[in-house]
Amino acid sequence: METNNFDITEDLYWTPEAEVKLKKIPFFVRSQARQRIEELARAAQLEEITADIVEQARSEFGQ
Repeated sequence: METNNFDITEDLYWTPEAEVKLKKIPFFVRSQARQRIEELARAAQLEEITADIVEQARSEFGQ
């Protein structure tokens, strides 16, 4: 049986403020950063990614 490959962001909502912070991350690591931020949010059982979550991820990942 074939499984569907869904976009990793399908079930998470990014607030406009969080998107602005994400865009400040250099483009060449942005997709990896987005994935790590989303993993952090999922681990915390969050459905919304806020600017605070992005900042928390930056501090946890040493950025």
